[in-house]
Amino acid sequence: MNHGDFIGALIMAGASLTLTVLLARLMWRGWRARGQRQMDTVGELPVVPTERGDIVIEPADGLYVGSTIAPDWQDRIAVGDLGYRANATLTRYTGGVLLERSGTADIWIPADVITEIRTAKALAGKVLTHDGILAIRWRLPSGTEIDTGFLARPRSEYKEWKQAS
Repeated sequence: MNHGDFIGALIMAGASLTLTVLLARLMWRGWRARGQRQMDTVGELPVVPTERGDIVIEPADGLYVGSTIAPDWQDRIAVGDLGYRANATLTRYTGGVLLERSGTADIWIPADVITEIRTAKALAGKVLTHDGILAIRWRLPSGTEIDTGFLARPRSEYKEWKQAS
């Protein structure tokens, strides 16, 4: 490699690195701006109660896919840590649904605000070839309806969840 080729390669590497850093920063600013816009819409989440009632459906392990503003499956909520995927355990109690997420805050969905439990092919940017995501539609204290997605392992547990809704 001659001197000219080396200088050209350095310039291209520097330009590529600069462009990558710039794009990453713009994406991060966009995510934070989305969170600020959604703050009033989402508001405060229900607090996980100490008394949840009896277990109706045994805990299921899986992946918390994310939450979106209903009915748009792509309008992922960026407020707090709701937008971050995490390993999770989903349990149905008489008082509601508890989503215990690894590394993030737990989500409590009171039974009286659940409007629908269904399966979906897509939610929060996660797309499957079949109805593989358990989607729980519920109303926040702010009045906004959201869909919370859970990908169970195994998916055979969905039938029981849909029947219990």
